[in-house]
Amino acid sequence: MYLSRVEIDLNNRQKTKDLTHLGAYHNWVEQSFPEVIQEKAHPRNLWRIDTLEEKTYLIVLSNDKPDPSCFSRYGVEGTEVSKSYDQFLNSLTNGQRLQFRLTANPTYSVITPGEKRGKVYPHITIRHQKEWLIKKSEKAGFRILQNDEGDYSFNIVSRDQATLRHNGNKTIRLSRVSYEGFLEISDVDKFKDTLIHGIGREKAYGMGLMTVIPVK
Repeated sequence: MYLSRVEIDLNNRQKTKDLTHLGAYHNWVEQSFPEVIQEKAHPRNLWRIDTLEEKTYLIVLSNDKPDPSCFSRYGVEGTEVSKSYDQFLNSLTNGQRLQFRLTANPTYSVITPGEKRGKVYPHITIRHQKEWLIKKSEKAGFRILQNDEGDYSFNIVSRDQATLRHNGNKTIRLSRVSYEGFLEISDVDKFKDTLIHGIGREKAYGMGLMTVIPVK
């Protein structure tokens, strides 16, 4: 697997004028893999938009290495980087403590009598958005660390309603929440699966990608 990053050239409005909604970013990601885009069942790539030190990046986790010319289409020239992710995944162990960052779409469903599937709603309060991640961690192979007072060691660093356009005209809003904090791996196999396949809904549209770095 590969973890790739490119700085988005937001100072060049003419260059990035198409990036007006999540669907446009999704298309950018998909078109960065021209050799696999024709496959009927090509793997889904996880991605998210990060802002670090006043610069905005597109980060992508993928089975294949993106084509540099396609991946840099909306990027600042020379900022595209791809690194193998396999060695890092193989280095993870139970009990290891890591700092994490995650952008996700926290939701819940309500079952209506007589229907097989529940209707999905976004969590809108900070408390419920935090509880969503704590609950998800139980089946995702990690636990969020707590301090001596019992408070969880993570925060919501940003949240908004991101725009997505379907079929060129229908516009919907997706709840987008970014978390940062500290965790401990409780089941390394489940945790690797979480890193590879993401957490929550709307993974095609910039949600679900968790990245981690070891705690020194």
